[in-house]
Amino acid sequence: MKYYLFVLIMGIMAFSNQKPSMKLALLKYNGGGDWYANPTALPNLSRFCNQNLGTDFDPNYATVEVASAELFNYPFVHMTGHGNVVFSDLEAENIRNYLLAGGFLHIDDNYGMDPFVRTAMKKAFPELEFKELPFNHPIYKQKYTFTNGLPKIHKHDDKPAQGFGLIWEGRLICFYTYECDLGDGWEDQEVHKDPETVRQKALQMGANLIQFAFEQ
Repeated sequence: MKYYLFVLIMGIMAFSNQKPSMKLALLKYNGGGDWYANPTALPNLSRFCNQNLGTDFDPNYATVEVASAELFNYPFVHMTGHGNVVFSDLEAENIRNYLLAGGFLHIDDNYGMDPFVRTAMKKAFPELEFKELPFNHPIYKQKYTFTNGLPKIHKHDDKPAQGFGLIWEGRLICFYTYECDLGDGWEDQEVHKDPETVRQKALQMGANLIQFAFEQ
């Protein structure tokens, strides 16, 4: 779904005084990992995008299970957590079909999910590998420019923040943020007590993800 079409739809809804129906979605997965981490992240990102990109997201995000047909209702799906991730055969097939149909998945390692999420996504896309995106990739040059790639929000293992992608026929279908913790930066300030400058960088990068997902 192109960003200009999204803006057109939102403009029509505003003219007709309808409530916004477009929502960001959080992926609910199996395996024991805390998929529900960062409950204030998506509402804050929605509001930030509404204020700075001219979108009209409903801050009340959706929660969608990996195998659900409802997945196809959401152009942008966010996945996070600290632990284990397991996709059944049906779930792997559904997430694959969703992404090939034009959906976009953002995976944010909240610390500890890296080996598990890589295995799960390999089940969905056995022919693809996560590739680190160069700093000149368009995802870093949307409304906000990040010349050095992802901002470093939390320390974790004190490694540089990295952005990895799954690319299907030239299209970025999944963006994986590692050693970064964007979602924590999107949360209410009192949750992690990050400086406002750090939170703003996280929200700006999040806005870039939204804009990129709707424009590509």
